[in-house]
Amino acid sequence: MADDNAVIVEVGPRDGLQYEGGFFPTPDKIELINRLSASGLRRIEVTSFVHPKVIPALRDAVEVLEGIRKEPGVVYSALVPNLKGCRRALETPVDEIALFVSASEAHNQKNVGMSSQESLAGFKEIAKLALAEGRSLRGYVVTAFGCPYEGAIPEQRVLALARAYADMGVAEVSLGDTTGMANPVMVRQRMARLAGELEGLRLAAHFHNSRGLGLANAYAAHEAGVRIFDSSVGGLGGCPTAVGAMGNVASEDLVNMLEEMGVDTGVDFAKLMKATELIEQVLSTRAASYTSRQGRPAWQAGPGRKEPAACSGD
Repeated sequence: MADDNAVIVEVGPRDGLQYEGGFFPTPDKIELINRLSASGLRRIEVTSFVHPKVIPALRDAVEVLEGIRKEPGVVYSALVPNLKGCRRALETPVDEIALFVSASEAHNQKNVGMSSQESLAGFKEIAKLALAEGRSLRGYVVTAFGCPYEGAIPEQRVLALARAYADMGVAEVSLGDTTGMANPVMVRQRMARLAGELEGLRLAAHFHNSRGLGLANAYAAHEAGVRIFDSSVGGLGGCPTAVGAMGNVASEDLVNMLEEMGVDTGVDFAKLMKATELIEQVLSTRAASYTSRQGRPAWQAGPGRKEPAACSGD
């Protein structure tokens, strides 16, 4: 990957919709993913195979994966919590299996009812099965920058979890700021140090905008050398088991920032906004992204661009 390129991993269909109170209809989920696929995004986390009683919003995982129009060159992934979920996922045309563990013992217990080490032990068989079936693996380390229950998270704990993933054959680890507790200085320092310790393992950044620092933290991660960023169309998302968790960094805002910086994301902003518009229509709400309210961004100047309203003062 060129230094002036970045990869956006769209997590809205999973991490975004899992947090919505109502059920996002299956045909609309499929249409949303198809619009995201058409926008130039090359990686989309489609759904989760968590038990429907736990995440009822994603109870249609199989129907969605079998109903989407898979575009050539796009990697479609699904989150799995255990071996049973993995086996269900492998019966679908999913390309990548995503695993998740918390750097916080308290959060991991609330999230899945076991310790972080117990989660990792269960992942070994999942990883072996997925790799044998020709699927790639992605690992999340959530609460990697702070936990609402435990507070500060030691860097060495995050490092140990990432190394455990690597030992299983996971090629990429996404570090999640689950409740927006990170700040740019912390992000830049932690990402740079971890990258130095984890040579050969791809690192991704997954920021929530709970305290308004999502984009600033993404910028800091980019400064530290990170080139893979998770985001959610329309700024959807949260975490049902983490107090204070709010939406992810909005994909359209992240694309806008990176492109303004001269970083190529490969995303067609106008087509991405078609996905945002669908979310607004189905949920009868306004997207939590800044660029969705401003029209075309500066780097896509031209006919049809919405100009800002005149100001009467400073």
